[in-house]
This record gives sequence, structure tokens and C-alpha cells, in this order.
Amino acid sequence: MNLYDLLSDNASLNVTINAGQLIEAIDYCIDKTREEPGHQDTDVENGTCLSAGQAAQLLDVNTGTLRRWNKSGYLCPVSTVGRRRYRVSDIKKILRMSP
Repeated sequence: MNLYDLLSDNASLNVTINAGQLIEAIDYCIDKTREEPGHQDTDVENGTCLSAGQAAQLLDVNTGTLRRWNKSGYLCPVSTVGRRRYRVSDIKKILRMSP
């Protein structure tokens, strides 16, 4: 039985784990997240995301506007290895809404 199964079956259980087990648990969570449909890294790996510069050019705005849109929740990037990427599908939605 792995740590996840143990905790799932005994939600009120107090557990002490060593560093190796903690790493195993974190890796398990990361793997499970990557398996979820529509996970953001999949978009980046498939080339369906653009850099901030590419997104700004396509939307005819500057990168400062992209940052403001991110803060307001209008267009939020996905982060991959410390870089902001914008989903092409999100950009297309905005372009369809434009007059």
C-alpha cells in the first residue's frame, strides 16, 4: 500500500514520514495532476501555447496589457519552467469576442 492509499483510507490518521516518503508522495501528486485531462503542461507540450510576446502580437497589445489582464483574470497564462505561456484556445476566445 502506498502513502496516498493509506491516507485516503484513514483521513484522520496522524502520520510521520521520512524525506524519501515525502518525495514519493509529491511525485505521486505531480504524476496524478499530469494525467488529468486538459492539464496545462499538455497544452505547452503540444505547441498550443504562445509566449507572452507572441500572444501580445497576435492580440495587438503590449506585454504590459497581458500582465494587467492576468491580474484581472481576463487572460491568465500557464506557467511552465518559470515561463508564462498563453493558451491559443484562450486567445481565440478573446479574438472572437472582439468587434
